[in-house]
Amino acid sequence: MDFLISSAYAQAAPGAAPNPLMSFLPLIILFGIFYFMLIRPQMKRAKEQRAMIAALAKGDEVLTNGGLLGRIEDLAESHVTLEIAPGVSVKLQKQAIAAVLPKGTLK
Repeated sequence: MDFLISSAYAQAAPGAAPNPLMSFLPLIILFGIFYFMLIRPQMKRAKEQRAMIAALAKGDEVLTNGGLLGRIEDLAESHVTLEIAPGVSVKLQKQAIAAVLPKGTLK
């Protein structure tokens, strides 16, 4: 009748408790890799974007996130008026500007 009852075996004597740091070490390493590969470069890009937007001036030629190229006509607190063609102006949020182009790009 041993096939209905499983055998009980004694456990080994408890050894030294595992170091809790060693159990979290893979998680800590993964977070470190995640920080240096994703979080830190994204923070750097955001800082550069804020500096570029703060340095905008009237007459700068810019590229927007939507792909419009134009020259800044007017600057406000949070908006920019962009001349995209002679006599055609659009009003955009400053955050919509993706890059400042070199002078003379638009003719």
